Amino acid sequence: MLSDRHSPRDAYPREATSALMWLLAAMVGAFALELVLVSPGFNASDQLHRGLAVSPAGLASGSVWTLATYWLLHSPTNLFHVGFVLAGLYAFGRALEPLLGVRRFVGVFAGSIVLGGLVWAAVNWRHDGLLLGGTAGVCGLLALYAALYPNREFSFLLLFFFPVTLRLKHLALGLLVIDLFAFGFYEILGNPPPLAYAPSAHLGGMMAGWIYYRFVHGSEWRPFGRRVAAVPAPRLNRARPAEPITPPPADNSSRRVNLRADVDRVLDKINSHGFASLSVEERRLLDEAKDLLSRR
Repeated sequence: MLSDRHSPRDAYPREATSALMWLLAAMVGAFALELVLVSPGFNASDQLHRGLAVSPAGLASGSVWTLATYWLLHSPTNLFHVGFVLAGLYAFGRALEPLLGVRRFVGVFAGSIVLGGLVWAAVNWRHDGLLLGGTAGVCGLLALYAALYPNREFSFLLLFFFPVTLRLKHLALGLLVIDLFAFGFYEILGNPPPLAYAPSAHLGGMMAGWIYYRFVHGSEWRPFGRRVAAVPAPRLNRARPAEPITPPPADNSSRRVNLRADVDRVLDKINSHGFASLSVEERRLLDEAKDLLSRR
């Protein structure tokens, strides 16, 4: 029967949605829900922010979960803020997720969010206020990206209108200088910041990205021993032994079918664990596929 036949596409696993897309979708969905809840019909802005945003009073009362939820909230009256976070997360995440792998990419972003919230709360412990937004996570990704590729050029639209191209090290250094100045002028001296600016959270996020680069990236941690050198961005968990790659048969059509299946499997591995997790045989397979496509 026709229903018992399988399409050739069924033999190839479908590409899973990347962690970056999930993070972006969560942020967009949360912001849309926030716009509904703060509308005059619901008027739940205060309850929403008090329940999910970081505040010294909330942490003191035990609301530690806000360190994992505040990045989903953004000011409904400041579209520039949410636009900046979404653009930065997409730009830096698109480059870092294939390099680090899903677990490490999400770990760096989450660690930057948590450390940014902790630093902000420590600096503002004696003051009342709320911290919301995912800028700390973006700052952590920027710091890591700049540490890995300091001389790579990065183009962006300043204020979403003016095209600017800078080397990543200059971009990260410029943001660091601005945040240090704002940290001293606004948070230490007590001057009111514009647009609820939170430089201490940005600095905490950048610190998390630097800590990952300095102590985790390129090393494999053992529970009861010293860290040892390893390939860049190793997987956190040991992988199962790679399946042997089937040698391509002499027939060109069959050879292409088998080669495509092997390439799909290797691409899935890159998407999940980064390019550095590939074996020598798997890298050779990608080169062979590239040569085959170039001759078509």
